[in-house]
Amino acid sequence: MKILVINSGSSSLKYQLLDMETEAALASGVVERIGDPMGGASHKSHPGTDREQKHSEQLPVPDHGAAMQIMIDKLTGKDLGVIASMEEVDAIGHRVVQGGELFAAPVRVTKKVIDDLWSIQSLAPVHHSANMTGIEVAWELFPNTPAVIVFDNEFHQTMPKKAFLYPLPMEFYTRLKIRRYGFHGTSHKYVSKAAARFLNKPLDQSNLITVHLGNGCSMAAIRNGKCVDTTMGLTPLAGLMMGTRSGDIDPSIHAYLADNTDLDPREVDTLLNKKSGMFGICGLSDMRDVHAAREKGDENAQLAFDMFAYRVKKTLGAYAAILGSVDAVVFTAGIGENDDAVRAAACDGLSLLGISVDPELNATRSPGIRAIHTSGSAVSVLVIPTNEELEIAQTTRAIVAG
Repeated sequence: MKILVINSGSSSLKYQLLDMETEAALASGVVERIGDPMGGASHKSHPGTDREQKHSEQLPVPDHGAAMQIMIDKLTGKDLGVIASMEEVDAIGHRVVQGGELFAAPVRVTKKVIDDLWSIQSLAPVHHSANMTGIEVAWELFPNTPAVIVFDNEFHQTMPKKAFLYPLPMEFYTRLKIRRYGFHGTSHKYVSKAAARFLNKPLDQSNLITVHLGNGCSMAAIRNGKCVDTTMGLTPLAGLMMGTRSGDIDPSIHAYLADNTDLDPREVDTLLNKKSGMFGICGLSDMRDVHAAREKGDENAQLAFDMFAYRVKKTLGAYAAILGSVDAVVFTAGIGENDDAVRAAACDGLSLLGISVDPELNATRSPGIRAIHTSGSAVSVLVIPTNEELEIAQTTRAIVAG
């Protein structure tokens, strides 16, 4: 069985084709700068295929339909293709950021589902519109291929009301559905299952804290395999400090900025999403650049690093208190998987919680899952590479199989 995973953004289309017999990626790519005068496409045929190649080019990509056609040409072309035609694709899995409360689980694409999803566009206007455009274009191009939508907030639907409700007048929840939804759920779900297997413990008996650290960052408290709290909220702006997002701040700062600067509310929102976080503190949003600046003695870069790690540590303590007992802390995503300095700083001084990181194991890079805790640590500390595309493909396969 071959499954095509599509992640449609406002100006990009990412895709991966997987062979579900081996759960290996056959090909992957991204079409970027959709709608700009000149776009770009990068495609890679993966190891294990007959024609392992990489190819990038610049070309016009006027809309998502054109982006899909480029994807088809790459997957089926004689030079780079790994399939003869799109008829070899058995199912398509789509990533959608927000399912609101309408969808508590993945769902097969139908006309009604598409209509229902457009009705909650206001919950995530930028991401949602782009996700839905990709689904509709694929629906037109591949009408006979079963398709499944996997929601980024689905894993967090098990949070209790005491965790997901905001202390606002209840009418705003009942009328506008303002609440904590959480994001990165596909990643948290994937690594939680992988952690339970690594620990040789049933997932429904595992208490975990999963730490997804990339340009966007979030954490989840998982009790007996179910999410009971997460850091992101109504939008991906909430929670931890990120590359360009502020994370949690005093809500009155919004009004204070509007009253004391020339910024209107929308510009304040842009400031908090795109010009804050590490970028706001030191002018750098990539942790690798932050490290390089720290090594040169940049005090603001050091401050950004310290603030970033401090917020992760603070949340580790809070989530340990929520769970009562923790089997493992799991680091994943770009920073979580590759940055030993962040992991060390975030876990430093947490021996009172049973969390102790071995410096040598933490600094050693190797593929796959690895444990980085000391032999005396009561809590396992794991580094697990996330694979959201595989999680979406596995879910798609299960839904299509019925």
